[in-house]
Amino acid sequence: MAEVAITLNGRTYKLECGDGEEEHLLALSEVVGTRLNALQKQFGQVGDDRLLLMTALMIADDLDEAQKKLAEAESVRAEADDLKKTETSQVADQISAAAERIEVLSAALDDGEGGA
Repeated sequence: MAEVAITLNGRTYKLECGDGEEEHLLALSEVVGTRLNALQKQFGQVGDDRLLLMTALMIADDLDEAQKKLAEAESVRAEADDLKKTETSQVADQISAAAERIEVLSAALDDGEGGA
């Protein structure tokens, strides 16, 4: 287990993480720190707990919005896939109908040549 020291709002927290995950944890803490600092500038020092709660809620809101956009994108992709299947089926039907017409015409030509 690796240990990472993260400082937020003047307080240092020591956290354990898996080996090799230190950089990722530090990057995440920078996101939290940036949000926390912005809230602190906006609202002043309203207490560590309150600032951390507000920060967590803002990040949770971002996550919620991202999940909604992902669900919407997946829905659009599913609709596009359905449309593609429908169009592929229609093209296959048209090709099949054209092949049948060609066979009929070919048979008619063969009959016409035999009778001449």
